[in-house]
Amino acid sequence: MRMPPAASPPADADSPTTVSDLMSPPIGVFRREMTVAETVDELREQTRAGLITYCYITDEAGKLEGLVVMRDMLLADPETRLESIMLRNPFWLDVGMPLEEALKAALSKHFPVYPVCDADGNLKGLVRGDELFAEQAIEISAQAGKMVGVEKEERLSTPLKRSLLLRHPWLQINLVTAFIAAGVVGMFEDTLAQLVILAVFLPVLAGQSGNTGCQALAVTLRGMTLGDLQPGSERSLVVKEGFLGLCNGLLVGITSGLGMFVYATMQNQAQPLLLGGVVMFAMTVSCISAGLAGALIPLTLKRLGADPATASSIFLTTASDVVSMGVFLSVATLLLL
Repeated sequence: MRMPPAASPPADADSPTTVSDLMSPPIGVFRREMTVAETVDELREQTRAGLITYCYITDEAGKLEGLVVMRDMLLADPETRLESIMLRNPFWLDVGMPLEEALKAALSKHFPVYPVCDADGNLKGLVRGDELFAEQAIEISAQAGKMVGVEKEERLSTPLKRSLLLRHPWLQINLVTAFIAAGVVGMFEDTLAQLVILAVFLPVLAGQSGNTGCQALAVTLRGMTLGDLQPGSERSLVVKEGFLGLCNGLLVGITSGLGMFVYATMQNQAQPLLLGGVVMFAMTVSCISAGLAGALIPLTLKRLGADPATASSIFLTTASDVVSMGVFLSVATLLLL
């Protein structure tokens, strides 16, 4: 069974990008007409050159026909031909397959070694499972950094100047997006001037909606990395995160609305109950939009051909802040002034 190659995002020159970058020369390659006894004799010599986990069966042109598990060969009669005990149509990886696609293809297999073939099925090399999934561990560990603009190539030992060049452009982008959120608040300057109490709950809304969005974002990115997000399942993911946002928004909205009611009463505000209702409504809408944004932002970046994890948290923060503050101050203006 062959997994076809797909487009690969650019990476730094020192990092492996395709299966061929991790591939080692094939070893333990035999013909189907060979007997178990003949194979064992050759294995005694070949094992001096490297560790052999499976015996790979190819034709004269080098096309992979099957593989033999050592256990089956040990239990077979010495005169048994390999074609009688080989597993036909074995799973293999394409030599030009990007590592991201290879990880997804091999995720449910858990084989110690994977054969690597070209488009015609000719055996070109082998990739050990521990090396393949070491790259997956690096990719997953890098997601948290990439979400806020820290590139995968940066390490603790990266020079100061290089770290500055990698991080600073994203901070400038974050500053621009922060101005957008500030502009939304500035549109309601008169409202805040008349109802200063609203300013107390702005960071509460922003923080809660941001956390809701980050939860959705983390689950979406994890699903993309592990291959859990299958083509056609994007709609159900978005619907699920939107519904979770609704449920969480209602629950925290009740709590935050009650907090606003108590605080407004203590401050002798004229309409504490209405203020509490505004906070509850704004919190619910904010959490719904944050959940949707957390799923849609990486999906959109992927569709555009960009890395879904790259600075996605920056865009998510902007979206959640704009919606939460905009909804809160708009509803307060309409109902309280």
